[in-house]
Amino acid sequence: MVKESKGVDILIVDDEPRMRHILRIILEEAGYSVKEAANGLEALGIISRHPCGVVFTDLKMEGMDGVELLRRIKETNPETPVVVLTAFGSIESAVEAMHEGALDYITKPFEEEKILITAERSLKFYRLAEENRNLKEAISSSFDFSNIVTNSPAMLNVLKEAALVSKSSQTTILLTGESGTGKELLARTIHYNSARRNGKFVAFNCAALSPGLVESELFGHEKGAFTGADRRKIGKFEVANGGTIFLDEIADLSLEAQAKVLRVIQEREFERVGGTESIKVDVRLIAATNQDLKKKVEKGEFREDLYYRINVFPLHLPPLRERKEDIILLAEFFMKRFKNELGRPEAYLTEEAKRILLQQKWPGNVRELENAIERAMILSPNGLIDKNQLSFLSSDKEENIKSGTEIDLTAGGIDLEALEKSLVMKALEITNNNQSAAARLLGLTRSKLRSRLKNLQKS
Repeated sequence: MVKESKGVDILIVDDEPRMRHILRIILEEAGYSVKEAANGLEALGIISRHPCGVVFTDLKMEGMDGVELLRRIKETNPETPVVVLTAFGSIESAVEAMHEGALDYITKPFEEEKILITAERSLKFYRLAEENRNLKEAISSSFDFSNIVTNSPAMLNVLKEAALVSKSSQTTILLTGESGTGKELLARTIHYNSARRNGKFVAFNCAALSPGLVESELFGHEKGAFTGADRRKIGKFEVANGGTIFLDEIADLSLEAQAKVLRVIQEREFERVGGTESIKVDVRLIAATNQDLKKKVEKGEFREDLYYRINVFPLHLPPLRERKEDIILLAEFFMKRFKNELGRPEAYLTEEAKRILLQQKWPGNVRELENAIERAMILSPNGLIDKNQLSFLSSDKEENIKSGTEIDLTAGGIDLEALEKSLVMKALEITNNNQSAAARLLGLTRSKLRSRLKNLQKS
């Protein structure tokens, strides 16, 4: 069966011409493109000019041996698979090569099938590594500070400071701002512009789980730590080792979890739930909240020592209502994106549509605007957004919910539960189901709103 080399060469390195010739015949007959080198230096010269998909190298060669060649290749081309060829009596050298990063080794004399299977597997490994590298480069370029859409002086100043702190890969950062202002986007951008860009970015919403589950998610647990823990679980901090962990809604952490996070920041170590072994980690922490942490500290709801530990480099993202110059800019940016996704021929706003967008208070901020533009584009078959496509937006909706609290209490009484459900549903409608924004309209915390929603669903 002929294999596709797809423009990727296999390099054979051996100081015996006969061995190179045998390998070349086997590989070329299978459809591979092959290059040859008689020694390590010649091989390095070929690789520097044209990266190879896999290198087959003999271990015993004059001058630079196969292990040294392997080390040199891994210094400049760490993703290139190297397969070492060795005589049966020098298995120890082959094991040493595996420790140095060789993908596999083949003993001489070898079978043709073994060479072909190893070549195919090695090239799959190379292409996977290449795809992974290209993906990382694409992600890194997409999370460039210059790609964040804004003309707001306040927001531009935030980006300037964020670009500076991204270069300090140990500094803990606290992002504050209302829900939907782009805190996670900024956190990811900081990560992909830091020295930790090749490590993982791990995001965790501290309000998404009950306090009892948060510690297990963050720090992991050992088998048998609690009922249902039938196996060891690796926590978010451990997964993020070498990279960045983003703790969104950090104000909602329980005091017990706060103490553990504080220890990770101070000591760079923690124990899994139910475990005794201390696990060392090297992570940068970026925390975010839409709440006033100082007030929570005063109320005893947030540890003061943790507050000062995470508030090393604070960045505040202004709400969209304070960035009027960005509303149309962002709307047009989202329109271009949805135009391609929805297959619309055009994407533009009428002056009336612009006026309506500028009138909105946008309690859900950029996320709410994005949702509104997506909905309007769906309603527009030709990509033109006029007042008709924005009829679901109304400048007096917030006032309506406020005036709805003026209730005529009659002798017959009222259905308080039905009234509460009506107000909650109205707030969610106004904010396009943004729970944080709806909670603000109702004068509740997000967690209290969630609790009420659960109770309403049961009733």
